[in-house]
Amino acid sequence: MDSYLIQVNGHGDHAPMLDVHLKSTGNTISPGKAKGRKPRWAVRASEMSKKTFNPVRAIVDSMKVEPNPKKAMISLSLGDPTVFGNLPTNDEVTRAVKEVLDSGQYNGYAPSVGYQSCREAVAAYYNCPEAPLKAQDVILTSGCSQAIELALAVLANPGQNILVPRPGFSLYKTLALSMGIEVKLYNLLPEKAWEIDLEHLESLVDEKTACLIVNNPSNPCGSVFSKSHLQEILAVASRQCVPILADEIYGDMVFADCKYEPIATLSTNVPILSCGGLAKRWLVPGWRMGWILIHDRRDIFGNEIRDGLIRLSQRILGPCTIVQGALERILHRTPPEFYHNTLSILKSNADLCYAALSAIPGLQPVRPAGAMYLMVEIEMEHFPEFENDVEFTERLISEQSVFCLPATCFEYPNFFRVVITVPEEMILEACSRIQEFCEMHYQGAEGAQDLECDK
Repeated sequence: MDSYLIQVNGHGDHAPMLDVHLKSTGNTISPGKAKGRKPRWAVRASEMSKKTFNPVRAIVDSMKVEPNPKKAMISLSLGDPTVFGNLPTNDEVTRAVKEVLDSGQYNGYAPSVGYQSCREAVAAYYNCPEAPLKAQDVILTSGCSQAIELALAVLANPGQNILVPRPGFSLYKTLALSMGIEVKLYNLLPEKAWEIDLEHLESLVDEKTACLIVNNPSNPCGSVFSKSHLQEILAVASRQCVPILADEIYGDMVFADCKYEPIATLSTNVPILSCGGLAKRWLVPGWRMGWILIHDRRDIFGNEIRDGLIRLSQRILGPCTIVQGALERILHRTPPEFYHNTLSILKSNADLCYAALSAIPGLQPVRPAGAMYLMVEIEMEHFPEFENDVEFTERLISEQSVFCLPATCFEYPNFFRVVITVPEEMILEACSRIQEFCEMHYQGAEGAQDLECDK
């Protein structure tokens, strides 16, 4: 029979100490001395954390540059429409959340995939004959970013690859590499309003391709694909039997002369996971409410993908319950004028910015059709003192206090991205400073050649 002795030692003002001796058949095991192991600290970061890399943060954090102290900073870099206060959400949206909070009925845990009533509300909002949806086709998530993460995690295994647009939102690569998934970049064509180079796209598909990411409307391009182009994309996916992850967070955020087509409404056989949320259209990115819509007309995903998404959603306990409680009212009672006014402001800013930058020698903006962005090509041969777009945008900060993201952040060098959600007067002031900067550094063909010879 093993015996165990616990001895309490203590005297004077000191608290009693537990002195533990384990006696087992005559052998004494001292605490902390496990058999065959010498204790030592060996805490290391996980492989997943080491593989997690955000190119935007890496590039921006390495830009050791101070703005011009004589000029107020104008940041055209952050895709957050709330920063300057000129694009508030609608009162109906705010009121819905206040009433839910006051009710006290949504303070507890919800199912990991979201409340059934909330999934029904999203399904009803997006349901249409071309792409029918039921509550079981909706997974609620903590923002669109988590929707993309779950969609990638359910579709791809380590060692497989995904097809990602170039230029494209950096999060796709960040998430994929952290999961051990290879990223293959397919080209978008600026001369065709950022349409996909379909031949290049199809050439990248192999037996390890797990999915194709289609971002429409686009960040960073501000482009909107036509119905015919979306049908061409679907034809490639159908031929190659590759499912689509559709990032449609900017869905319906298109200017008046354009029409947004959810890609699932054009597909009869390609299975699609469409990711969206409240962040951009309702101007509340911090509320972290997103969703995955499962479109599977031919039952190709079957139960496996649905069950996989449910299991993955159980890793955390779903999105904010307060916002869930307000979701039906937000979706169905936000007045149409709110969306119209937001788009009117964005379109006006886009037109102003495009016109101003088009007049600057050495810059070639690509006209946007939606979302919140505009991409600008830098004709680097006319700015020979700068090595690349990162140097160009660094000097723009230090000389003019205007911050635009270098498109190297989006795997597309020698462009920069402008965010068009800032107030109109800031857009005009920023464009004026960009013009002054370019006029200062622009070299014609002869000047550029002479500068090259001097190097």
